[in-house]
Amino acid sequence: MSGRVVYDMPTGEEFKQFFKKFKNVLFVFIGLFIVAILVFGSFYTIKEQEQAVITTFGKAKTSSEAGLHFKIPIIQKVHKVDTTIKAFPIGYDELTGLSIENESLMITNDFNIVNVDFYVEYKVSDPIKYLYASSDPVTILKNIAQSNIRSVVGSYDVDSVITAGKYEIQSKVKEEIMERLLVHDIGLMLVNITIQDSEPPTEQVMEAFKSVETAKQGKDTAINNANRYRNEQLPKAKAEVDKILQQAESTKAKRVNEAEAEVARFNEMYKEYTKYPLITKERMFYEAMEDILPSLKVVIDSGDSNLNKILPLEPIVEGGNN
Repeated sequence: MSGRVVYDMPTGEEFKQFFKKFKNVLFVFIGLFIVAILVFGSFYTIKEQEQAVITTFGKAKTSSEAGLHFKIPIIQKVHKVDTTIKAFPIGYDELTGLSIENESLMITNDFNIVNVDFYVEYKVSDPIKYLYASSDPVTILKNIAQSNIRSVVGSYDVDSVITAGKYEIQSKVKEEIMERLLVHDIGLMLVNITIQDSEPPTEQVMEAFKSVETAKQGKDTAINNANRYRNEQLPKAKAEVDKILQQAESTKAKRVNEAEAEVARFNEMYKEYTKYPLITKERMFYEAMEDILPSLKVVIDSGDSNLNKILPLEPIVEGGNN
């Protein structure tokens, strides 16, 4: 007897029995796998600031209610869309802060070159159009923004772009971008666009604009000082005017009263005159002489050219009185 071990090969019937048992186990695993897919693929969740687009045989609808939702496995597909406010820069790299010249360099209507950076904020307004109206809606928005920015900046002079006209330019660019988005209808809406920075492209030009800005600030300071001086002096002038007017009113009232007294005196004299004309005339004559004679200078002239004239008589009269 040798030391070899002899294995008996399974017969065909045994192979059939083994395959039958394996097939049943395989079907069980396949069934469990399908059930797992159906169970786990029947639910989805929506977070806050998120919307879902559910497609059923190519027909899409949206769902925005946060929480757990049911869908038909395999038949329905869910695409989640973030509806929070997002942003991108134009003219510079957001990570490094370095300028991107092909985006930032622009020409103004007075043929000057400026370096202008913008920051665009946007959000999804229509998830279905955002997903299916275009292949890359954010790139379309950026192209629209760059086109309108160059158009608007090109309609202003360099001084307005760098200094006083920034807010007006922002407002105009925002309005034009919103109008273009309505035409393209890509499911995005512009939230805001702001100028981050605007300056000349060279140091020499930048220094010149700084000097202009300093001069403008000096002008504003001078105007403010002048307005302050005016505000200080105006009340004093008004008070002086009021004082002069009051004095004028007082003088006017005094003279009117004096005139009215003279009129009353004249009327009284006239009444007396109508009653006693001759006596009144004589009294008026004597009163007039009393007022006139003390101030008269008397000159005696004989009329004979051979005689000397005594001029004046006052010293003689005064001497005789003494």
